[in-house]
Amino acid sequence: MATSPALAALLPRLSDDKTSSFVSGFSWKPKVKDVKLSSGFKTRARAALNSGVKGVDIPRQWYNLVADLAVKPLPPLHPKTFKPIVPEDLAPLFPDELIMQEASNERFIDIPDEVVDIYKLWRPTPLIRAKRLEKLLDTPARIYYKYEGVSPAGSHKPNTAVPQVWYNAKQGVKNVVTETGAGQWGSSLAFACSLFGLNCEVWQVRASYDQKPYRKLMMQTWGAKVHPSPSNITKSGRKMLQMDPMSPGSLGIAISEAVEVAAANADTKYCLGSVLNHVLLHQTVIGEECIKQMEELGESPDIIIGCTGGGSNFAGLTFPFIREKLKGKINPVIRAVEPTACPSLTKGVYTYDYGDTAGMTPLMKMHSLGHDFIPDPIHAGGLRYHGMAPLISHVYDLGFMEALAIPQTECFQGAIQFARTEGLIPAPEPTHAIAATIREALRCKEFGEEKVILMAMCGHGHFDLPAYEKYLQGKMVDLSFADEKMQASVSKIPQIVPY
Repeated sequence: MATSPALAALLPRLSDDKTSSFVSGFSWKPKVKDVKLSSGFKTRARAALNSGVKGVDIPRQWYNLVADLAVKPLPPLHPKTFKPIVPEDLAPLFPDELIMQEASNERFIDIPDEVVDIYKLWRPTPLIRAKRLEKLLDTPARIYYKYEGVSPAGSHKPNTAVPQVWYNAKQGVKNVVTETGAGQWGSSLAFACSLFGLNCEVWQVRASYDQKPYRKLMMQTWGAKVHPSPSNITKSGRKMLQMDPMSPGSLGIAISEAVEVAAANADTKYCLGSVLNHVLLHQTVIGEECIKQMEELGESPDIIIGCTGGGSNFAGLTFPFIREKLKGKINPVIRAVEPTACPSLTKGVYTYDYGDTAGMTPLMKMHSLGHDFIPDPIHAGGLRYHGMAPLISHVYDLGFMEALAIPQTECFQGAIQFARTEGLIPAPEPTHAIAATIREALRCKEFGEEKVILMAMCGHGHFDLPAYEKYLQGKMVDLSFADEKMQASVSKIPQIVPY
């Protein structure tokens, strides 16, 4: 595939030593054309539900944690040569500006006015004290949650879907493809594409495609074309179906299908809803807002808790707080919570692995269960990705955060308590954070500690009610993690000799 003019102009300026450390960044401002919303006018709406904290504005810059890390993360590797990738390698998949952001070492990156304009539909999002939950638990702890479910798609995912689609539209891209699990990311990308007039095609993990038809209908309502994955449309999908005609699918398989289509079509780019640096970057609007909101309340968190699958919501809330922690201004415990059915941080190996099942994506240094690991389809709690975002994996390896895994019945028990006190029905993903928050609040009760607990509440569960039905009917079971299954998957990870 031909390199874009902007990228071609960049490459000669990169010396060999720079390209061998892609993540160290480069300075580059591609020229792009103006783009309008497909409706022909700018968005000026305000969020219907605000934080209730006066004086908090939408951030005008995203924060890049890489800039403040003394030890930088290792670069991704080419899937064929196993050498560090260079910008040209990513050109078939991403627009130039996102490639720049993926490699950037800049501390702050300006949010385009057009993106801020759309953020105003739902941002700033509310920071809410869970007083009724505190009362139920009889805890001296003060519990706050940052609620991202007020976005049009009902989760944090539009925070990155909107800028990704905007940058693609600026570069003249007409079609974007992606994968989705539960459908939060797919619906968010479909929403963003509807604003800018791009075509959107989504491969949804088969188990979720069958279990959550209303997510599919959301995507279709916003104009997206949705396929169950694995599908017969792509080579990688057909190969998987030949191996297992009843395959429930996985995010790794769905990524392979979307990447295959993007790489084969010059007018198509790929969008990713988590894992990569530029995705985590866009989500930092969550934490930047939250820092100001807590300051307005005169509070500072003692512990910050968030769920992790690929890691974008967790990074979005915690990375700005990690910046303040590195400055010595605060010292909160930062805790990631994952499902026992897919425990990449607590059970995975920290190594280079593919981001997809077919081995088409670059290899990334991350905590991984193996790129062909497939969670059991009866796992209802979301967070199904086989690996953790490389930057979160790096931060975890540096000791800046901790992690634990919680079984799904405990998570849904906490979700019911939360819904019956706070009124909001959580998506399955943040039920993990709720369960960990309840554990911590009860510990505070036991020891009489008045800690401030900040929790990431990344979305509502209005389209996930079958999972609640299963729990309420007593049909939900906890899954025992099979070490043998992971070892079989891990054994297929390429053995990379450090470059």
